[in-house]
Amino acid sequence: MPAPEGFAYVVRGADVVISHHGRPVTTLRGRRAAAFLDDVEREDPQELMARLTGNYRRGNERQARNHPRNRGR
Repeated sequence: MPAPEGFAYVVRGADVVISHHGRPVTTLRGRRAAAFLDDVEREDPQELMARLTGNYRRGNERQARNHPRNRGR
């Protein structure tokens, strides 16, 4: 699975705006913004932002495609 890429963040006052390929995806405020800024120093920032925005692959896409509920799609 390739590593996530294209994420960036900007701190605006007490808020953190996360963008993906230049488009704003989410804004973190309060405790979540503070926790993010602490975690970004210790973890891989790209993976952390991908997790927070929900924009990452879970590895089960092929299984889901073959599920009986999705076969006709």
